[in-house]
Amino acid sequence: MKTQSIYQGLVDGNEKLALVGLGYVGFPAAVEFAKYVKVIGFDISEKRINAYKNGIDITGEAKENLKDTTVEFTSDPTKLKNARFIIAAVPTPSKEDETPDLTFLENASEMIGKNLAAGSIVVFESTVYPGVTENVCVPLIEQASGLKCGMDWKIGYSPERISPGDEIHRFPSIRKIVSGMDRETAAEIQKVYNLAVKAGTHLVSDIKTAEAVKLIENSQRDINIAFMNEIAKICDKLNIDTNEVITGMNTKWNALGFKPGLVGGHCIGVDSYYLMEIAKKLGCSTPIVSGARRVNEGMGGYIADIAVREMEAIRKNIKKAAVVILGITFKENCTDIRNSKVIDLVNRLKFYHIEPVIADDRADSKDVEEMYGIKLVPFDRLPPADCIIAAVGHNEYRAISTERLLGMFKPCLQNSEKVLIDVKSIYSADELHASGIRFWRL
Repeated sequence: MKTQSIYQGLVDGNEKLALVGLGYVGFPAAVEFAKYVKVIGFDISEKRINAYKNGIDITGEAKENLKDTTVEFTSDPTKLKNARFIIAAVPTPSKEDETPDLTFLENASEMIGKNLAAGSIVVFESTVYPGVTENVCVPLIEQASGLKCGMDWKIGYSPERISPGDEIHRFPSIRKIVSGMDRETAAEIQKVYNLAVKAGTHLVSDIKTAEAVKLIENSQRDINIAFMNEIAKICDKLNIDTNEVITGMNTKWNALGFKPGLVGGHCIGVDSYYLMEIAKKLGCSTPIVSGARRVNEGMGGYIADIAVREMEAIRKNIKKAAVVILGITFKENCTDIRNSKVIDLVNRLKFYHIEPVIADDRADSKDVEEMYGIKLVPFDRLPPADCIIAAVGHNEYRAISTERLLGMFKPCLQNSEKVLIDVKSIYSADELHASGIRFWRL
């Protein structure tokens, strides 16, 4: 099979590129590629497709006016027959038992196979452990299509590196890892990605290596954040400020700059489990990776315990305490609620018979209720609080003045009776000290 013509066909406008899965990864990629080639954007969600067609960016990841994009948005899988370069960017979460859940990937592979044109290249971006692309996806596509990989079509892998809510590190400005089943395919894939990724691409020798790069880069972050979370706990016992310690540490030239926090989302909070899965299959132990996961998985509960401790210190009736949580997305300045560790915080508070009120105007309230059974309250309708937990560092929360923050508490309370848990250290410690409020930060 010859693949040299696909890149040129895309550039000349004779071929189409398809993105399968238009979430936080696939959607911005589709919009960016459409600036250079003809693009079909496919997603199984008609709700999502209709929103995009109406110029509504439900991810918040596209900075362009969607009405200007040339992406052909569709929920009709047969449209994929018109594309010869297909990129699959579907979720790969973990199950309740923390093992990899490849359901979305398997379904996407079967669907692509049913609509695969001979002579195509299929590239997966979904995070997987080494071997999944070739050992899971390829057989499913072959069975559904009746076409033989290597003879009738080619396969490649290019792990996504999108960071939702990040205004700087976006699809065109993040260097891309690319790989293919052979040199010819890898070179063709690299040329196609270079059209839209202005930061350039880095070619690795094979698909398994590319799969490993993604897992290891995120597991490394998981481990480093876990270390800082442990340090935060030690600093709390020492009654010293973690943020001040980190600021001092970062004056050293080789400090890594990591901070403590809740580690959720679809990457860092999941990828370590995929790494542990392949290690288990290979008979390798992973005490550092698994230990880091345990630390980070426990941080939501830890913060809830701290909030209760601080309220008890001022003799607050815990069962009657009005607790307000600011933020439910998995990280600041994004709309993504998947695998949010704020939920662990909420569940731990409920253990103390506390029913917190949660606000996050960036999150879709219907999605939150469907996924977590939680009804969000608009920020401007929050009830007066005994305790406020600033769980997510959205810009709008950072902009809240100390005076306004104090006004969010019950008016009958003295400032010393107002408890603020500043998870992300988004407020000025000096101003909070001066106000007399009782505050704690991770």
